[in-house]
Amino acid sequence: MLNRVRDDSVDKRISPRRRMLKQGKVVMSDWTVIDCIIRDLSDTGARLEFAGPTELPQEFRLLVVSSNLLIPAALAWQRGLAAGVHFTGPGRDAPPRKF
Repeated sequence: MLNRVRDDSVDKRISPRRRMLKQGKVVMSDWTVIDCIIRDLSDTGARLEFAGPTELPQEFRLLVVSSNLLIPAALAWQRGLAAGVHFTGPGRDAPPRKF
């Protein structure tokens, strides 16, 4: 019988993720914002990091500051200062507004 080695290093994501260090903002439905750092980004989601304890709602929008892109998102997981989100729709240019 052959011994099979399980390879957990294979990334099973639908879309490949890209490591990065970009400024982001979680934009709530009432336009309040929480600053964050975008650590990983793919076509389907992102990993965010916060400076302090943060409680995120189930649904919000993520603003990628460098591209002024506003993407609808849903919380997938949250542990410590990090959170994973999946995108629920296409991104669009953010309206002219101060964040």
